[in-house]
Amino acid sequence: MTLRLLRSPLVTALFSTLAFAASAQAPAAWPTKPIRIVVPFQAGSATDLLSRQIGTGLSNALGQPVLVENKPGAAAMIGSTTAARAPGDGYTLLMSGPASMVTNRFLYKNLSYDPDAFEKVVVVAITPNVLLADPALPFKTLAEMVAYAKANPGKLTYASFGAGTTSHMAGEFLRQAAGIDLVHVPYKGAAEAIPALMAGQVSLYFDTIMTALPQVKAGKLRALGVSTTSRAAMAPDIPTIAEQGYPGFDIAPWYGIVASNGTPAAVVSKLNTEINKLLTTPEFRERLVATGAEARGGSVADFEAFIKTEIPRTEKLVRQSGIAMQ
Repeated sequence: MTLRLLRSPLVTALFSTLAFAASAQAPAAWPTKPIRIVVPFQAGSATDLLSRQIGTGLSNALGQPVLVENKPGAAAMIGSTTAARAPGDGYTLLMSGPASMVTNRFLYKNLSYDPDAFEKVVVVAITPNVLLADPALPFKTLAEMVAYAKANPGKLTYASFGAGTTSHMAGEFLRQAAGIDLVHVPYKGAAEAIPALMAGQVSLYFDTIMTALPQVKAGKLRALGVSTTSRAAMAPDIPTIAEQGYPGFDIAPWYGIVASNGTPAAVVSKLNTEINKLLTTPEFRERLVATGAEARGGSVADFEAFIKTEIPRTEKLVRQSGIAMQ
């Protein structure tokens, strides 16, 4: 083949097509080594627990260890950046959520990663938040808490499992809806926030039901309301915030597996297939129900459409709340 022919547009286009096709294919023997799921929250958090369940299921299906690597802090940005900078070879996944994929883009002017660059795999689950209160405080219901907050502006604080996370947004949503003055105190995760609440260092905390309910049942914390429009299946006696005078109050953590940018389409497809299979097994669904989570699943396109609907809704909440991190 002459040099002129090698440089021709037709040959260039042919090589480009072949290169693209090769990149879209999964390595023939993938996976041949351990896969890691980066979790941008602490060990013991709801995200961590769910990731370990997914990891066990994937390990059994793929025949390789699936390891969970906790990278908490900075509103999920540390973990998200770790995954974003990893090679797109199918061996690094991120258990993403509202903060890493949606909220951070409106809170931070200079993100250390591009939330749109990840390869979407599948939405795994969604779980309601529960508004928790220190039982030593002089209120037992949401209405009483709101009345107390209005009589004592700036006295109540609320914890979250990180600035920009769903628990932060839920607190801002309530502050705005009820017209009360609450002071935000961010923590790295439930492992820090719950002890702080139990010690009286903060007044309130929106936590996922899977980590909140044990403390509520033990009488160590008081539940004032669920953050979704429907009551939680594992705690049907806890009323929703919406039914207590705040219609439209609906905000909850969701969990979705994404892969580093450039991960071959065939690898993404295989991961999507295996996780969807896992989500339909009775044993796995029972474990999810026991933790308060609801299985989702679906296609890559479903995940992409979901993100597109979450972006404008979240942007509106952030803008109206006036939240800005930097």
